[in-house]
Amino acid sequence: MKRIAIAVTNDLATDQRVDRTCRALTADGWQVLLVGRRMPASPPLGPRPYATRRMRLLFRRSALFYAEYNFRLFLLLLFRRTSCILANDTDTLAACTLAARLRRKPLAFDAHELFPDVPELQGRPMVQAVWRWVERRCLPRVAQGFTVSQSVADEYRRRYGIGMTVVRNLPNRPPTAPRAIQPAADQRTLLYQGAVNVGRGVRELVDVLRLLPECRLIVAGDGDCLAAEQNHAASLPWADRVRFLGRVAPDALHTLTAQADLGLCLLQDLGLNYRYSLPNRIADFANAGVPILATDFPEIRRTLQRYRTGTLTAPLPASHSGDPYRLYLESLAADIRAALRHWDTMPPAERARLFATAGAELNWQRERHLLTTAIDNLVPQS
Repeated sequence: MKRIAIAVTNDLATDQRVDRTCRALTADGWQVLLVGRRMPASPPLGPRPYATRRMRLLFRRSALFYAEYNFRLFLLLLFRRTSCILANDTDTLAACTLAARLRRKPLAFDAHELFPDVPELQGRPMVQAVWRWVERRCLPRVAQGFTVSQSVADEYRRRYGIGMTVVRNLPNRPPTAPRAIQPAADQRTLLYQGAVNVGRGVRELVDVLRLLPECRLIVAGDGDCLAAEQNHAASLPWADRVRFLGRVAPDALHTLTAQADLGLCLLQDLGLNYRYSLPNRIADFANAGVPILATDFPEIRRTLQRYRTGTLTAPLPASHSGDPYRLYLESLAADIRAALRHWDTMPPAERARLFATAGAELNWQRERHLLTTAIDNLVPQS
C-alpha cells in the first residue's frame, strides 16, 4: 500500500488545492493522511475519501505557532507509517524535511506561493530572512517540487537552483456547460471571490460603485480585512448595492459565479508573490462562462492573452486617498464599463467557443496527472 502524509498549516476547510491533491492521489491508489490544525471557529469537514487530522494548538499566530505546529507535526510524522511526505508551503517544510531525512522517505514540496514574499511579511526583513533560511536548508533535500506558475518556478530556480514542476491551481471542471448570458436591462452583477485580504481590491470595488450606479457587487470570501471592508461599505450611501457572503462552499460558489456578469481579480503590486501569481479565480470564471477583468501581471496576462476570456486593468494604487486614488477609480470604472460592453456585443457563438476552449484546458482533471505521475515516481513500485 502506498501511503502519503500531507501537511498544511490551515484548518483544511476551504483549501481547495490541497483537497484536490488529496483526492487525486487517493484515486491514484494512495492512502492519504492530510494534517492541519483546528481553530475555535473551524467548521466540520464532512466526509472525504481520505483521512484527516487537525491538531489543536496552544498558539494561534506568530513564531510560537509555527514552532509548536512544526514540532507536533514532526512527532506525528516520525511515528506514522508512510511511503512519502508532501509539505505544502514553506511553513511546513522544516518538520517534513527532518522527518523525511530521519525516516529515509522521499520528500515532495508544493509551493502555493513565494512564502517569504507574501504581503504580510513585507517590511519585516528579519522574519523574511528566517523563512529564506528554512528554504535554503530544506529545499536541497526535496526530491520533487511543485508550484503554481512558471514565474514562481523560475524564481525558485534563480534563488536555489532547483527545478519545480508547474501544477496550476485549477478547479474541477463543472459537469454543466457555461451558461449563455443575456445582458440585464437594469443592474449588472460584479463578483469578487477569494480571500478578503490586503491588496486584493475589495475596498476599490466597493468605492468604484459610486461611479457605476448600474452595478452591484457581491463579495464571496473571508479574510483578515473582511470586517473592515464590511464597516466601510456600511458607511456609504450605496451600501445596499454591496453584499458580503463570507465563506461559500465550493458547489454553491460555482452556482453563484455563473450568475455574475463580470468577475474581478484586482491585485496591488506587493512584491513578487502577487506579481507572479495566477489566481485560481481566473480559471473559476472561465469554467463558469463568466468574463473577468484582472490586473495586468505576467501570469494573468499570459493566460488571458492565450484564452481571451477576459481583459486587463492596471494594478491597484498604493493608498486609498488623494488624487491618485480618485484617478484610479475613474479608470477602473471605465474599464468595467468597457469590459461589459465588449462581452455584451460579442457574437454568442464566438463567446461560447472561447469559454469552451478555455474550460477544456483550465481544469484539474487535465492538470492533475502532472502531480500524480511525479509523486508515483518517488516510490518504487512493488
